[in-house]
Amino acid sequence: MSARRWPQFLCVAGFAVASAGAALALTGSPALTRVTQKGRAFAPGAVSLQAGERIEIVNDDGELVHHAYLEHPDFGFDIGEQSPGSKSVVAFPKKGTFTVLCGIHPKMKLLVAVK
Repeated sequence: MSARRWPQFLCVAGFAVASAGAALALTGSPALTRVTQKGRAFAPGAVSLQAGERIEIVNDDGELVHHAYLEHPDFGFDIGEQSPGSKSVVAFPKKGTFTVLCGIHPKMKLLVAVK
């Protein structure tokens, strides 16, 4: 390969490797669904996942603290108090229908259907 073509080859090869890495990263990790907490509500109020997928629970309230948790015979979690701007990721490993609640705002409900 001539010295003039070498930089072009490196650029193309680097793109191919970077693209392959991105594809592996996308296929190697479970899906992530964003759920926000704002105005004493989860948004969206219901999500559908496959077993093993995750939700990212984000406190988008400027002033309110939230406390998402789930108590179910098959699966549960408690992320504790979540200050404004904080995020927590929770995986749903089992099939079922779950209701995530807020320990501070009892009317907040997030329905999670895991297939």
